[in-house]
Amino acid sequence: MIVASAFFMQNLDSTVIATALPTMARAFGADPVHMNVALTSYLLSLAVFIPASGWVADRYGGRNVFRLAIAVFTLGSILCGRADSLPFLVFARIIQGAGGAMMIPVGRLVLMRTAAKSEVVAAMAWLTTPALIGPILGPPLGGLIVTYLSWRWIFDINIPIGILGIVLASIFIEDVREPQTSRFDILGLVLSAIALACLMFGFETIGRGVVDTWLSLVAFALGLTSGLLYWLHARGHPAPLIDFGLLRFKSFSVSVYAGSLFRIGVGALPFLLPMMLQIAFGNTAVQSGLITFASAAGAFLMKPVAQRVLRRFGFRDTLVWNASFAAVMLGLCATFSPGWPAIAMYVVLLVGGFFRSLQFTAYNALAYAELQRSQMSAATSFYSAVQQLSLTIGITIGAASLQLAMWMSNHSEPGATDFRLAFVVIAAIALLAAPMSLLMPRAVGEEMSGASR
Repeated sequence: MIVASAFFMQNLDSTVIATALPTMARAFGADPVHMNVALTSYLLSLAVFIPASGWVADRYGGRNVFRLAIAVFTLGSILCGRADSLPFLVFARIIQGAGGAMMIPVGRLVLMRTAAKSEVVAAMAWLTTPALIGPILGPPLGGLIVTYLSWRWIFDINIPIGILGIVLASIFIEDVREPQTSRFDILGLVLSAIALACLMFGFETIGRGVVDTWLSLVAFALGLTSGLLYWLHARGHPAPLIDFGLLRFKSFSVSVYAGSLFRIGVGALPFLLPMMLQIAFGNTAVQSGLITFASAAGAFLMKPVAQRVLRRFGFRDTLVWNASFAAVMLGLCATFSPGWPAIAMYVVLLVGGFFRSLQFTAYNALAYAELQRSQMSAATSFYSAVQQLSLTIGITIGAASLQLAMWMSNHSEPGATDFRLAFVVIAAIALLAAPMSLLMPRAVGEEMSGASR
């Protein structure tokens, strides 16, 4: 619960700010278009520091690093709440991102090293829930805070949560660590940081009008080049920060490849759904939030069921069929219209939230099914970096699909028909995860799921 609360704080904060950017722009006397840098600076900071998280946790202890990560994130939140200009806000968001980059993978690492394999699925169900609820609650909560309070409360609400997290982590979390025999891979950190930061910057800015298109393309080129150089470097390094050798394990490779496709599809939902409900259907931010909350309720309902489903069907069959059901429910959002009764939307989002949460829980647990304890640090760094990149790509593809639909229909503002194409595209991408899971032997992860019993 301590780790899950930290995840919720990070996931909520990364989305709640989006609603408040116009109000913050007026307070700073800045161009609202330029305020997007407050989002990208946070993502870039995540990309830079995530690869080093596993090595740092092994060197200084999981509890110490997790506790420090919460403190840094909370400090960044305090500074964001005191910001009086856009440059100061960007500086504070970079500090927040540094804390978040350590908080996510190290929290997962601490949990993986303290939970028995038979308990991992139940533990991951707790972690998956805040990851899904945060992006859904973020926009409506941001709207409520901006409307009835000050935008500074968006960051100040993290302060009591952060202080409580530090105290509870000190009391309850074990100081797990592995003997550190390798030196820190400085060149690997530089190359991986450049690759991830440039790719995430390119995906976040392309076609948004935030920066010139040529700058986004240069970022893509630099990111791909750095990624290739890192791959060549990692092949010859005894202990790379992001170890591509982990992909030889079927459970890890399926979690990375199929999980990335699924996250790309689902990652666009928190971006597309509130926009469709408010712009195309004319709902207020509060009305939109009440509807989208059904997805979060579905995630809650999944938690007590996940272990039973995986014990009955195993990882492979669950991932194949559940991905199919989740993609269908995502595609049903394309049929939404202003004439739909609210209860019908609630049902689709509730059931869809259940399937999506179960899929994420299975991927997050399966990734570690065949790994030894000594490999978990590198695995958490690798897996966390892939997660952040795939979610960013999902938002980009959702936005690009919407822009394409508007161009085809010659609309200056998106209408209900334009959102339909975007939802069909992201549902099709999520569906691709289903057949990819067939590459994994049926028996993989039986000890973790309990299917053999």
